[in-house]
Amino acid sequence: QVQLVESGGGLVQPGGSMRLSCAASGSIASLNVMAWYRQAPGKERDLVARITSFGTLKYEDSVKGRFTISRDDAENTVHLQMNNLKPEDTAVYYCYIKSYNDEYWGQGTQVTVSS
Repeated sequence: QVQLVESGGGLVQPGGSMRLSCAASGSIASLNVMAWYRQAPGKERDLVARITSFGTLKYEDSVKGRFTISRDDAENTVHLQMNNLKPEDTAVYYCYIKSYNDEYWGQGTQVTVSS
């Protein structure tokens, strides 16, 4: 059974930085996609960034140039470095891994950007 555990959320001022991490326990196939989604109150859960096993990247337009997703396959972890945070980045952030027909979600971590 694979479990994803996120860490690194909290409160940050506008313009600040924060790093989210997600550690996967259990066995995950080497071919997979790791991603971060976020869900703001009253809104749908949307993709923020994803990275494939081959290193192919995709970012949501509003975070391009500010957020960086990375992965460590030896540790089965995925990170999201968030810089120049804005109030509109406030949301619950979820880690996600898909491998073949298997999908896994983390429990979510709250990120609040406010002065």
